[in-house]
Amino acid sequence: MKKVLFALLLVFCLSSCGSDKKEEKAVRYPEKTSLKQTAPELKESINRGELVYNDLCITCHMANGKGAPKAFPPLAGSDYLKENQVASIKGIKNGMSGEIIVNGETYNSVMAPSGLSDEEIADVMNYINNSWGNNYGKMITSQEVTKVIKK
Repeated sequence: MKKVLFALLLVFCLSSCGSDKKEEKAVRYPEKTSLKQTAPELKESINRGELVYNDLCITCHMANGKGAPKAFPPLAGSDYLKENQVASIKGIKNGMSGEIIVNGETYNSVMAPSGLSDEEIADVMNYINNSWGNNYGKMITSQEVTKVIKK
């Protein structure tokens, strides 16, 4: 009986080891938007914006863009961000306070002025608008940020 079990085990091992099928282990990152088909200028801006985000924004809005519940609003999948690009640009430049509603939740925190240049604001907006599954419009330029800030 032991010989039969050993023989079956041996046959099973040999047959599974010789398989021509290779298991594909592709890593997928669903919370990031693909940059493969992104214009080179936008891709460069997004990459610069990620550096800015990691320096200034990540503390409150977190690495995954989901914010801190009841304290700091999410940027990932944010209806507020999508519908209020101008207010978001002004908020990054000048800071924000007071109630806002994001994805049905009310937030009433203070965001300090960033001290960023118009180009840095454009870059971080492009990063946020194209990360964590967000796809919020066209590329924002520093010239557009300058126009928004002057209003």
